[in-house]
Amino acid sequence: MTEDKTQSRLAHMVFFSLHDASPQARAKLVAACHELLSGHEAVLHFSVGTRAQGLERPVNVRDFDVALHVIFASMAAHDRYQIHPRHLQFMTENRANWKMVRIFDSTIDS
Repeated sequence: MTEDKTQSRLAHMVFFSLHDASPQARAKLVAACHELLSGHEAVLHFSVGTRAQGLERPVNVRDFDVALHVIFASMAAHDRYQIHPRHLQFMTENRANWKMVRIFDSTIDS
């Protein structure tokens, strides 16, 4: 049986490392995510926050400052989000402070 990727839910996880990782800069990016990236069509879950302090096990990845988690109803919804004017505005207005951005996309089975 072939999986229909266009109908599978998609988890879009984005991890931002910032040049200026001060509390104010992290809060500014979190606020921008809320303003420009939340409320898009076919988003089943949206959350954004800063790296949890105090979790320092050897398996914890700690080289990021802000994490964005968006679950889309489908790949098509994700694709529309990528070219939406608010998403493009978010990138334009915030990328100057991004030292590194890592994106992990995966389908969700259940």
